[in-house]
Amino acid sequence: MSAPLAPIVVGYDGSPPSLDALRWATTVAARELAPLKIVEAFELVVYSRPSPGQVVPLEALRTAREKGLSALAEGIRLQQPGLVVETVLAGGPAAEAVLAEAEQARLIVLGSRGLGGWSGLLVGSVAVQVTTHAQCPVVVIPPDLRPHAHEGPTVVVGVDGSKASARAIEFAFDQAEAMHAHVVALHAWTSPFLTYANGASMLQFDAHKVEDESRLLVAESVAGAVADHPDVAWTTELVSGSAARALVRRSESADLVVVGSRGRGGFTGLLLGSVSQSVLHHTQCPIAIVR
Repeated sequence: MSAPLAPIVVGYDGSPPSLDALRWATTVAARELAPLKIVEAFELVVYSRPSPGQVVPLEALRTAREKGLSALAEGIRLQQPGLVVETVLAGGPAAEAVLAEAEQARLIVLGSRGLGGWSGLLVGSVAVQVTTHAQCPVVVIPPDLRPHAHEGPTVVVGVDGSKASARAIEFAFDQAEAMHAHVVALHAWTSPFLTYANGASMLQFDAHKVEDESRLLVAESVAGAVADHPDVAWTTELVSGSAARALVRRSESADLVVVGSRGRGGFTGLLLGSVSQSVLHHTQCPIAIVR
């Protein structure tokens, strides 16, 4: 008898972005036959002095939130018969509530931002905290998500030869197989070095050689995933310049962008690399960050 699948956890607070995340997570859960767990945070702000006027009992407020979650779950069950839907009303900050569930989750799905915070920010503090600290993959849904006009679903994955990139590739091919999507393995390269001749600085490198080496790096990086997913079509895309810019630009026509939590460069003490942070804040499609 096989072990039950770990749940797909979605953060919910009633905001439009969290509803987008809930719809996306429900589709994935139904497709993968995995349980769906809806997590809402119940954080009480306590003041030193009681405010005048009518006071709503804490338990009554909690009961109302629990009823709201139960009704939401029942609506999903009616639309997706057979889908296991659980709800959690957790006390404390939203990021802590989601991260507590992340330990047993196969995937976390969040909206770009919730009800709190500064409206001018593209990605809220909860999404940043969870993508930084969660040990399982995290998908963040951008605001105003609309279907792209293209021939078929596409999953774009950033490839740089790092261990985090290898895990991102595995996740990308898993999702592509479930979505019947095409994988684009994107690798960005920059001018590798400067040499000096007769005291003058000049750029000298063989662009064709760098491109060949980059293509080989991609082929070697995806070889295992390709062998495990023989029915998934994939292509290599090589870009000269910034990896973050290339991924953001590619997100305009993709259904999912997948990146490792951090790549080869940067400071090892950082939990989230500069490329993943940049794409997280500017992507035009759902982004998965894989640790």
